[in-house]
Amino acid sequence: MEFPSKFKIIVKANSKKNEVIGYDELKKGYNVRIKAKAEDNKANKEIIKFLSKTSGKKVRIVSGLRSKEKLIEIK
Repeated sequence: MEFPSKFKIIVKANSKKNEVIGYDELKKGYNVRIKAKAEDNKANKEIIKFLSKTSGKKVRIVSGLRSKEKLIEIK
């Protein structure tokens, strides 16, 4: 999947599998489901790992470490 260099995601933690389920026009971000729970930074680590694998590039969370809505940067 091709992502822009910076984009917003809306995270649903504790899901059955890791997947990007589409773009939310209202919130202007990608809906992402993550298997990890939203505790002890587990979901954030899983997001970085999943998006890095999906994009084939280095990924970091720019903002929103404690929020469902996060700003992601791909290098």
